[in-house]
Amino acid sequence: MNVSVPKSEDVINRAAAAYKGLAVGDALGATVEFMTPREIQAQHKVHRDIVGAGWLNLKAGAVTDDTQMSLYLGRAILKARFVDPLMIAQYFSDWMASKPVDIGNTVRRGIVQYRQKGQIQVALNEYDGGNGACMRTLPISLCSLGQDEEHVGEKARLQSHVTHNNPLSDAGTLAVIKMVQLCLTGQGSVLGLKTIANDLVASHPEFRFDKKRQENPSGFIVDTLKAVFQSLFDTDNFEDCLIDVVNRGGDADTTGAITGMIAGAFYGAPAIPKRWLKVMDKKVLAECEDQARQLIGLSSLCREKP
Repeated sequence: MNVSVPKSEDVINRAAAAYKGLAVGDALGATVEFMTPREIQAQHKVHRDIVGAGWLNLKAGAVTDDTQMSLYLGRAILKARFVDPLMIAQYFSDWMASKPVDIGNTVRRGIVQYRQKGQIQVALNEYDGGNGACMRTLPISLCSLGQDEEHVGEKARLQSHVTHNNPLSDAGTLAVIKMVQLCLTGQGSVLGLKTIANDLVASHPEFRFDKKRQENPSGFIVDTLKAVFQSLFDTDNFEDCLIDVVNRGGDADTTGAITGMIAGAFYGAPAIPKRWLKVMDKKVLAECEDQARQLIGLSSLCREKP
């Protein structure tokens, strides 16, 4: 995305808000992951607080693979100082070796392939349209800010194809990156975000989101982003947006994470409820903020301006 705005603390603050929004959405959604909206309503009425538990039996404020893989991706980029798929694959392997609480099958398969064969790109697979590459893509949004769409897309695919090589996954992931980057520059608007979503639908009609409400979204990138887009466009503040999307159930930690990164960049840090931040893992939030600042520092947008 070609943007021309001066380097400013606002860009860094929005980047930090996006990263914290990702973690908050992940933690909020994890409690109700794999539940249906009816089950959520029966147990919580409306799920609106970060309380942990869920099928993973998490502590309040703990995060899942969505935030963890984002942080490992960020570490790999900062270590190499560019988007190096070999470094990324090794860091993902290190993450899997840490015995995370959850890991998707497609992610596991890609990491195992790297371990066994040294391959840093999985084969194109029309059936691997999961949301695992999209959920962790925020570091790409940050470090590639200011570059044109071709170069941003190339970097997005380098990280995605370590585990996910699918046209729908690629297209959905790039759309999310473009949304985040638009908001990071302070030029974000509902109309601008809708234009990006509608452009995605024009090229891939499967993503059409303006029909029936997407309930119980699966890990399929199309289902995931339909729910994300609807929640973004049907609400007008960060809190309502996140509550709306996680109460749809299904893959709620990932819909929460993706919605949180976009809404965080759009609404800014003050919009994230303090009661949510208060219970979050402090080390996770600290690394989110630190990575946000460092990754933005790698971007051409910030390097080119003193």
